This record gives sequence, C-alpha cells and structure tokens, in this order.
Amino acid sequence: MRLLTRNCIAAVSALALASCGGGGSSSAPSPVTGGTPAPTPTPAAAGRLFSDPAPEALSVAEVQQIIAQATGEAQARGLAGTIAVVDRVGNVLGVFVMTNSPGLTQISRQQIGGIAANGGEVGLQGAMIPTTTVAIAKAVTGAYLSSGGNAFSSRTASQIVQEHFPPAPTTVGLESGPLFGVQFSQLPCSDLSARFGADGLIGPKRSPLGLSADPGGFPLYKNGVVVGGIGVAGDGDYGFDPDILDVDVDDEEAAALAGIQSFAPPPDITADRINVDGTSLRFTDMTIGDLSALQTSFAAVDGPAGGLVAVTGYNNGPITAGVTYGTAASGIRRAAASEFGLADGYILTDSAGNPRYPARAGTDGGSVAQPLTQAEVSAVLEEAFTVLSRSRAQIRRPLDSRMQATISMVDTNGEILGIVRSPDGPIFGTDVSLQKARTAAFFSGAVAASDMQAAGGAIANYVARVRTFLGDPSALTGAFAFADRSGGNLSRPYFPDGEVGRPAGPLSVDTPDEFSPFAVGLQSDLIGGNLVAHLGFVGSGGTAPDTAIGCSPLPASPAGNPRLANGIQIFPGSVPIYRGNELIGGIGVSGDGIDQDDMVSFLGLHNGGVRTGSLGNAPNDIRADRIVVDLGDAQVRLRYVNCPFAPFLDDPAQNVCEGL
Repeated sequence: MRLLTRNCIAAVSALALASCGGGGSSSAPSPVTGGTPAPTPTPAAAGRLFSDPAPEALSVAEVQQIIAQATGEAQARGLAGTIAVVDRVGNVLGVFVMTNSPGLTQISRQQIGGIAANGGEVGLQGAMIPTTTVAIAKAVTGAYLSSGGNAFSSRTASQIVQEHFPPAPTTVGLESGPLFGVQFSQLPCSDLSARFGADGLIGPKRSPLGLSADPGGFPLYKNGVVVGGIGVAGDGDYGFDPDILDVDVDDEEAAALAGIQSFAPPPDITADRINVDGTSLRFTDMTIGDLSALQTSFAAVDGPAGGLVAVTGYNNGPITAGVTYGTAASGIRRAAASEFGLADGYILTDSAGNPRYPARAGTDGGSVAQPLTQAEVSAVLEEAFTVLSRSRAQIRRPLDSRMQATISMVDTNGEILGIVRSPDGPIFGTDVSLQKARTAAFFSGAVAASDMQAAGGAIANYVARVRTFLGDPSALTGAFAFADRSGGNLSRPYFPDGEVGRPAGPLSVDTPDEFSPFAVGLQSDLIGGNLVAHLGFVGSGGTAPDTAIGCSPLPASPAGNPRLANGIQIFPGSVPIYRGNELIGGIGVSGDGIDQDDMVSFLGLHNGGVRTGSLGNAPNDIRADRIVVDLGDAQVRLRYVNCPFAPFLDDPAQNVCEGL
C-alpha cells in the first residue's frame, strides 16, 4: 500500500474547507487572440548573448479584468467556478469564488489502477482537496512552464507527463512523456520555493499541488512578455487528458481562455507551434469561436456572481498587483559582475536583493575527503552556463533561439552550493534543476539505501525492489553513478520505457496498471505525507499545522536537512560530480529539451573539470550505463546521458559528448 492510504485521504477531506474544480481530452490545436504580437526582439547589449525580458507586470485593474472575463464565460456556461490569477513568480494576486462553486474537488480516479488490490487508493487518487488549491496550481503551471519563447498550458503539461507520449489509446507502446514526473515539483514542502508572507513578493513561490495536468490553466502575457497565469476550477474533478486524439468541450478551459483575452501569448509561441519528437504539443481544445461575449467589468461580477476570498498560505483576499520579473522584489534579477562571472547570469535573491544561493564550498567535509571548493563551484556553473548559451533551444520559438534554463549544484548532503539562470528561462526549471542535482547525488551516494530504509514503510520497500530487479544485493550504496536519466529508467511504469507487457521499474508503482500522474511510485510516495499536511493546513484555515520546509521522511544529513529537501525528479538533466572515484556532489539543469539539459550538465561539468583540473564526470566504469538488467528474454542496459546530435548555434560539431 502506498503512503496515501484511505486514512490519509480521509484526513485531507476532513480538514479541507471551502474553495473550487478539474479537467479534460484533445485534437486540432485552437487559436487564441487578444495578445499583443511579440515585439521585435531587443538586440543583446554589447558583451551579452541574451536580452533581458521587458519590465512588465499585471496591475490591479488588469487582474480584475482577467477575473471578470473568466467569470463571465463561466456564467454563460453554467459553471460555478473558482478563478485564480498569479504573477510570473507565483504570487497569488487574486482568487475569486463564484456562488455555489464546490468547496472540494476530487483527484481523478479515471486511471484503471485507481484502487489497489488491497482496496486502498493508489497515490493521491480519490483525495478530496480544496478547490482553491486546484485553481492556484493551474495558474502557477501556466506561468511557470512559459517564457518569452514558449507558452504552455496545463493541457500541455498533461500531454508531457503521462506514461506514453503522446497520450492516446493508439500510442500504447511509446515512451513516456518528455517531462514525466515534472508535476511533482514546485511542491509546498520545497526548501527553495518561497512561502506567502515569509519574504515579501520574492519568488519562485510554491504551488499547493505542484504542477497541474488538468486543463484550465494558461499563461498571461503583456506585450509579448509572460507576466503570470490564470487557473479555473469548478467541475469537481482534478484530472488530466488521457486522449489527445479527440477534442474536449471543457468549460474550465473555456473560462480560462476567456480570461486571457487581451493577455494572450503571441500566437507564434503557443505550444501547438512547438514539436517534440515530431509531435505537436497542445495548447487548448477550446477556440475563440467557442466563447460568449466578453464580460470585462469586475464590478458586474463582484457580488452578483461571487467574491474574492483569502486562501490560507497564499493570499489575504484583496487583489494585489503583480511584481515585475527581473527586479529584486521578484526574487530573481540579473547578477552583478561580483556575483557571477558571466554577463547574462540571473540569480535568486531575498527581499533585500541579496543573493540567496551564491557559490560556496561543500558542507560535507566529514564524509568527503576533498569537498567542492567555492572556486570549483563557480567554475562549473560558468562552464555549464557557457554551454547553455551556445546551445540551440528545443522548446523555444523562433527556431534557432538560444537555450534558456536554470543550473543548480549541490554537495553530497544535498546542500545548495549555487544556482544561476539565463534571463528568460521558464520558472519551473529553477526548482526542477535543484531536484535533478539532488537526485543524481543521492542515488549515486553511499547512503541512498540506508536513508530509504531508515524512512521505513513503503520507502524502505523500494530498496529491496531495486536490489531484486538489478540482481544486486548491494545496490544503492555508491558503487554506481546514477544520472537522472538512469534513475528515470527505473522509475517508469514499464521497463524498458513504454514497452507494454514488461514489468514496472523498481522505483515506479508496483504494477503498470496502478500508474497515473497522481501515483508514480517513489517520487510521489516521498512527498505524500507533506502534501497531506499542507492540504490540511489550507483546508483548515490554518488551524492545522503546515508541512515542514524540507520534503520527504528521509533522515537529516550531517548538515541538518534531508538530502532531498524539495523531492526528487525522474526525467533527464543531471549528473553526479566526482573527484577521481569519489562522489562530491551533483549538477542539474532544467528549462529546455531533456537532451539539451543532459548535455549542459554533462559537458559543463566536464569543461569545469578541465578548467580546474581536479573534478569531473563519473569514471566510465561506474556509470549506470554499465548496468544490464536481465528480463529473461532480453538484456536491457540503463542509460546515462543523451546529448543532441548537433547542438550548437556557433559550431557545426556533432556528437559533442562522445568519448567523454
């Protein structure tokens, strides 16, 4: 039985109080209108490769208009919805609850394996949760997955997190979505994500449910610049879209689409203009032609249709203006020359504008012979950023744009040693890059098995499953180096990935039929208790305690925090860091295509090692791609990293990772 048993779900339901709903399926992408076309890009300043996003933010009047438009469409459709608006870094600017909007929403049971063999719910499925948290999560998803080069919705998220990509009855047998597992990021227990009231408007802020795969969440734009997101809930179901071949009539998505009119992304960057492995992504199933006449007056809906509410842990009730991304107040700004050695770097800051994660030395001197030094951390971050800056983006428009992402480094305790971003990297990549770095360091370390066994219960059982699956009774004790791609292989509901009829990976659910985006195995089990506590906190209005800062039931490291303090990630983009044969940390990259993320972490570390002469990637003979799994009728080798074939904008070099 998984961590979220019926008793856990009952606890959520009992503590949850008021708020609002859920989601959807797909075919031809639909147009959006009302957004200003993308302006001609401002040329980068001398000595720089990137342009800074223009300073834009939502005003109180604009938030009112967005809410009024969404509410008017919901009224026209007979949907009693809840509407949430956030800014680019996740501050909740307003939550509007329509009269009779359901206070609770049920997490979908639509997957076949929603009920385990012993009668208990699998993962989060079936839980009753505050509807306000659903709307906020959808809004955060639209804002965090988007940038000046790509506009993704929560329907896009649904497409890229399922067990087959693209998801449809006819695609069974294909590999999982490229961002499989990203929904369990931006978690309410994350030690990176800021909390409401803790430090002004700095971001990135946490999401109550992580990222959402339930249609009804869109990004918001002004003058081609992403400034936030909107989420609409109200149908009572928090789900996902399992079939991209049909077109849904989705009232939540229609209301959210109405909300973004005059704040829509430039058409050239919406998800349906971006291909992954030959498949067009999906932005929306609803069209402008599906909408009623826009209601733009907030006064016409505030009172007659419902009202603004406070959501514990997220806002005080009244509408507030958004913060301008790139300013110290937003928590993300351009780094000074003394803070990062390259002109285009952006860093995370506190409310006073001070760096939150400046480069520093490792904290693990008690277990590592020669920990990472501050100079080494700076060198690797700079070299990885240089690779990023030269690389062709996969998920950005126009074609041949530069890659944009976030880079994080940690030591073997999971302590953050440095984080740097490109100017317009999607916000989600900040938390995810840290998850990736920690995941690679953790599973490559000597204490992975003992920490999981100390947690007990379902978490401890994964150790035995991995050892049996690999035929290695000492697995997870540091003998092999695991990149996130390697651990991701073991976390898929089919092994090898997508091959129906094969067993589930040992870090996945017990059987493939139990998988859903709300029940993925170790990743969701590690943070299940944190989500239960947080949803109880929100639903109780704060009378129940909030989740602690720092995810998972794992024991604290010698530095005092769990090594996986914001959860794990199970899609590619990280490698462990070694000095000779000794593990000394991890590096993670997130924000673009997964092969690009792999390459920046792998090549950046290699180049940093060449520059410093004392560290680098794992020795070839201990990399996880030396592990061969015996399936009886097949021998399957784990993967380590995949690099794009010809990735650079300034060099025709091919196979750039080969032989390293």
